[in-house]
Amino acid sequence: MSKTKRTLLAALLLAALSLLAGCSTVPVTGPDSQAPLRRYEEVVKIPAGQPPMLLMNDPIEGFNRGAYRFNYYFDKYLFLPVVKGYAFIMPDYAEQRVSNFYDNIFELTNVTNSLLQLKWKKTGITTARFVVNSTVGIAGLWDPATGWGLLRQEEDFGQTLGHYGVGTGAYVVLPVAGPSNVRDTAGLVVDSVAFNVIDPLNFDHNEPYEVPFNVLYAVDKRKRIPFRYHGTGSPFEYELVRMLNTQFRQFEVED
Repeated sequence: MSKTKRTLLAALLLAALSLLAGCSTVPVTGPDSQAPLRRYEEVVKIPAGQPPMLLMNDPIEGFNRGAYRFNYYFDKYLFLPVVKGYAFIMPDYAEQRVSNFYDNIFELTNVTNSLLQLKWKKTGITTARFVVNSTVGIAGLWDPATGWGLLRQEEDFGQTLGHYGVGTGAYVVLPVAGPSNVRDTAGLVVDSVAFNVIDPLNFDHNEPYEVPFNVLYAVDKRKRIPFRYHGTGSPFEYELVRMLNTQFRQFEVED
């Protein structure tokens, strides 16, 4: 994630936390307590004619809240213990090599979507990164390109669709994968299919390695995401995450 994106996300988080600060007297509840999480609109009085910051296009909110709850338990009792075990067994140096390898191989997704959006500068930078890291960086295990000023340019098909004016559609919480929307979910599917079609690691002839590749990728990706479900202590965390995800994805489309 670029420095600009991190700054924008931090600003959004501070704004959202400031917004929720006025509701700090509401008792904090969680998935393990008997009292259900309160809905934002049930507690905060919204001025007439003003679009509320935390209310968004969420027509399947019941399903999404159920998926959010499922993700909490899946994360807490299965995913995070696996991630912690991985981090305990693997030396930090080896973990970084794994992360670099995945970042490098998925530069193919970045360059494809940069090209589709006609972002020539990003296409050039990403292509150069892939060439440098695949050669000098020895199959991407090291990342000399970043040290040479070639910073990672993250693009996906959801951003490509947004670039050409496709709306986000309804908000969706995907089981395991987490917050998304209809557009980005479609983009995720397209990117996955495209990667399998390109098949840079020739899994068509090395099928036994495909499952370990995907499992290790999922573990590495989760390890690098600091977010923890119900980690804010706010009874409105669902709305907060929904707003942050929606706004941050908009920033990524406009970048």
